[in-house]
Amino acid sequence: MTQRTSAPARSESALLALRRDILAFKLPAGTLLAEAAVARALKVSRVPVREALFALEREGLVEFSESGRAYVRTLRPEDFEELFVLRLALEPVGARLASSRLRKDSRQLEANVAATKLARSPKELTQLDLDFHEAILVASGNRRLASLWKSLRYELELWLAMLRAHQQQTKRARAVTVASHEKILRCLREQSPAAAERLMRRHILSWREWLAAAEP
Repeated sequence: MTQRTSAPARSESALLALRRDILAFKLPAGTLLAEAAVARALKVSRVPVREALFALEREGLVEFSESGRAYVRTLRPEDFEELFVLRLALEPVGARLASSRLRKDSRQLEANVAATKLARSPKELTQLDLDFHEAILVASGNRRLASLWKSLRYELELWLAMLRAHQQQTKRARAVTVASHEKILRCLREQSPAAAERLMRRHILSWREWLAAAEP
């Protein structure tokens, strides 16, 4: 007898499908996500869809109206400013804490940079870019710090993918990303924790400047 898929598995499947389509712009900002329609499209009941929508709200990809309807979130300049402030608070500290650990073993970051050199699409480049930063936060050994950063990840991915898709200059964006990440990697391997913190701070500040230049 074939076992029926469990409710948590159905919710996770719905979450993955909706997140993927939002980040790929198949569900553009402002799209109504009616539970019944989404459930029919995904061939599941409304309960896992509802749970997926709540999870996407926590990730910053979905927002609910006062009437309880779910929509793909429209990211606004003030959202970016909040994300920027949080990155500036979390990532320099994460780099300082991760420095000693990554000096001993930086293979994950090295593999990431190698893969980034081969990235062929804005989506792939963005995912590898964020993977690099997440690996540093995880290597900090501070679970709460890493958890806070991960809570921002999908909003950051949506921002970066949106801007890079608009630019349509994957080759140049890839070269800039690789160069900056190689510099961070060398610093983490060869310099002091304080130097790693300073460099990461400059890197996040430059991200803010890049946004201003990249906005349509």
